[in-house]
Amino acid sequence: MTRPQSTRPQPGLARGWCALSALHGRIETHVERALQAAHELSVREFSVLDVLSAQHEGEGGHFRMHELSDAVVLSQSATTRLVTRLEERGLLTRYLCATDRRGIYTDVTPAGLALLERARPVNDAALHEALAAAEQRAELAPLVAAVRNLEAPAPTPGG
Repeated sequence: MTRPQSTRPQPGLARGWCALSALHGRIETHVERALQAAHELSVREFSVLDVLSAQHEGEGGHFRMHELSDAVVLSQSATTRLVTRLEERGLLTRYLCATDRRGIYTDVTPAGLALLERARPVNDAALHEALAAAEQRAELAPLVAAVRNLEAPAPTPGG
């Protein structure tokens, strides 16, 4: 059963937030299904592996748990549960900081990196599919355009 549309106009900011929330939900649902079907991996698990792999390539190669929580926008308790699941699968490892015994670091394992590389094309394809579908809805099309603009290479100075 569908609810009747309100005749009361929505303020612009609220309307924009609702559209952004709808776009996020549609994308996340589509990508989740694809990752689960192909690799038994959730969107959040993919995000954790992706964040840690980027850190792995940079300096340090690890994250403290609270930094990881901030990076994937989860509470610390939800991040801990997620990291535990990934650790049990052999995709992550945790260890104590050598200089601060209260600090716990998380790092991606070679198995985690390998799974991420296999899952990345599935994630990317599902993301493109979800954006193409959302683009067909008038209220979401401007947001899809904004997302697509983010993937365009930055202009070079003087060019």
